[in-house]
Amino acid sequence: MSLTTTDLKLIKDVMKITIDEELDVKLEEKLDEKLRNLPSKEEFFDQTDKLMKELKDLREEDTILTHKVYDNHEDRIDKIEKVLSIQPAV
Repeated sequence: MSLTTTDLKLIKDVMKITIDEELDVKLEEKLDEKLRNLPSKEEFFDQTDKLMKELKDLREEDTILTHKVYDNHEDRIDKIEKVLSIQPAV
């Protein structure tokens, strides 16, 4: 009994389907392995929220300190200008 063209085509189609399924499984395993170390969506947003809060706190602290330093320097500059008889810059 010899294989007909139709038989060969059917065998080819079955093999293609089997190979495609196996490739899908392998690709999924590889992808899972590569993505395993990435954070989940919730973890990512939690970390981002923490970082943004720290950044906001730092900026607020910087603004507060800048104002404080500026006030302290203004008094010193006024005293130095008086002692040295320097005309204040406007």
